[in-house]
Amino acid sequence: MQIGMIGLGRMGMNMVRRLLQDGHDVVAYNRSQDKVREIAGEGAAGAASIEELAGQLQAPRVIWIMLPAGRVVDDHIDRLTQLLQPGDIIIEGGNSRYTDDIRRSEALAARSIHYMDAGVSGGIWGLQIGYCTMVGGDRKIFEYLEPVFKSLAPPDGLLYCGPSGAGHFVKMIHNGIEYGMMQAYGEGFALLEASPYGEHFDYQQIAHLWNQGSVIRSWLLELLENAFGNDPRLDEIAGYVDDSGEGRWTVEQAIESRVAAPVITHSLFARFQSRDENSFSNRVLAALRREFGGHAVKPSTGK
Repeated sequence: MQIGMIGLGRMGMNMVRRLLQDGHDVVAYNRSQDKVREIAGEGAAGAASIEELAGQLQAPRVIWIMLPAGRVVDDHIDRLTQLLQPGDIIIEGGNSRYTDDIRRSEALAARSIHYMDAGVSGGIWGLQIGYCTMVGGDRKIFEYLEPVFKSLAPPDGLLYCGPSGAGHFVKMIHNGIEYGMMQAYGEGFALLEASPYGEHFDYQQIAHLWNQGSVIRSWLLELLENAFGNDPRLDEIAGYVDDSGEGRWTVEQAIESRVAAPVITHSLFARFQSRDENSFSNRVLAALRREFGGHAVKPSTGK
């Protein structure tokens, strides 16, 4: 299938690579043209502008937007609206809020342009493992795009979740759960560090041990094992933990739905608190975000 990709960041670039590996025809655009030249050297068709990207695609044109959530996505959709024709398709693959998907879908439907929301998880490891993909929108359009989604996802890693916004809603809750899991690991290793035995513990070995049949085994623990292998006490990074929106939206949704979510709520507030301290638990969280998503960390200024 032919598809255009806007955004060649940490995930977008590797998504294009995965699509190329499975035989798709990809036209790629990024504001930084060095990334366009890089992926063009691997088989994609490069575009110097959004207009050029749209012009290289055959109808019905399929364009995947892989950009940070917010105004920048709306700006690109506004530009695309002037270029696309009835029957064309826009896929928003970032971490947009589901209410934005509903608004965009309705606006584009008035022009007979289809809009799909795709929540994607896999971080910087997606090229190798695949991207768990949660899709919302018109089911018939999902079925038309299924070859693309299946190329990106691992086996059983693709789900049609429902109408517009459903994909990003599921991804929002996914990320809220992620916040809580990471917080639990951070607090647990902080308790180990503060114990009378802390100086004797090898945290890489403990993380590895807990992944051998333990009830708390997980991919996050595998990534934590890698992090401790590179920096045994995480002394090289500061315990500053950023948040990218989904945790806040999950807590707001819990309030709106009157569903108790104390663990996720606490984990969000702990990230706020991390900006004023440098605890071991927060260094664990920062290390995990770097391992799975390639998120930037702040270097430590001292233990």
